Amino acid sequence: MAVPLFASSLEPYRARLDEALSRVVESGSFILGPEVAAFEEEFARYLGARHCVGVANGTDALAIALRSLGVRPGDEVVMPSLTFYATAEAAVEVGAVPVFCDVELETACVTLDTVRAALTPNTKVIVPVHLFGNVAPAPELRELGLPVLEDAAQAAGATLGDRKAGALGDAATFSFFPSKNLPCLGDGGAVTTDSDEVAEHARMLRFHGSRDKVTFEEVGYNSRLDELQAAALRVLLPELDGWTEARRATAAEYERQGLAEHVTLPRPVEGAGHAYHLYAARSDRADELAAALKEQGVGARGYYRVPVHRQPAMQRFGAGAELPATEELAATNLALPMGAGLSPEAVGEVVEACASGST
Repeated sequence: MAVPLFASSLEPYRARLDEALSRVVESGSFILGPEVAAFEEEFARYLGARHCVGVANGTDALAIALRSLGVRPGDEVVMPSLTFYATAEAAVEVGAVPVFCDVELETACVTLDTVRAALTPNTKVIVPVHLFGNVAPAPELRELGLPVLEDAAQAAGATLGDRKAGALGDAATFSFFPSKNLPCLGDGGAVTTDSDEVAEHARMLRFHGSRDKVTFEEVGYNSRLDELQAAALRVLLPELDGWTEARRATAAEYERQGLAEHVTLPRPVEGAGHAYHLYAARSDRADELAAALKEQGVGARGYYRVPVHRQPAMQRFGAGAELPATEELAATNLALPMGAGLSPEAVGEVVEACASGST
């Protein structure tokens, strides 16, 4: 049977989503209304953070959060190169200089050592990325004495110890793009923080740099999470923990059914509850295996084959960077089917396809 890469569906929630969207339409309130306010409160409470500021998308969330943490033109921001382009794009957009650090091969996340090696006197903020739903050690990074901004776009539902990703650093950013673990029905994002000052600044920046719609203190953004998306997120947020447990059960099923005989399995950071946004295994024959799986109806693909520091627009920042684990992971990672709707039988199909594709 065909097994898609993203094995999730919103169809079971269709009636509740329709009701929520109709409620917004009937209210006539579409921008920064009661649905956004309610979702911000509910998501902050879910994470264990004091504040959530809804914005238009995850990329704006990064830019707004960086500025709210005090990043100014010319400041350096340390981040991994193995990430979606937006992590670095947002830094450049606010005039900062991205400085790329390496990651740990087994977890695909930055470590205290890889970040420390990239610090300079000009470093203003550290941006660990919770890649693929794993959780970078943000609390350890805070010991370096610099603000830590979690890029949690792929990590809704993930944990480190007894705390949620998104409430580990000085601030965090989320994307609610439809393929994410907590999706909306289009673009959406958020900044979360315990800091009253950071939250207030983020709210000002999302509305053109104004607190009152009359006086404009900074050049900001037209970046608001709209009421329709917030209403949808309020329907889906209560499902997130159940979906996360289902994803973890699928990861355990892959291991139980012997996938490790054919590929290297992803490893959670110590103490982390991986959210498995992507189930990113590794293989020295990753692209060949992906092609073989496709022939058997199994969705699989490599991510970030060209890491950010080698992207054309970022080469001026990444020139000379030596990131061996990043380069190896970029060449060998292979995302296999994952989602709350993946059955043990489907897992068996994937493992069998990997077995035949590896010979």
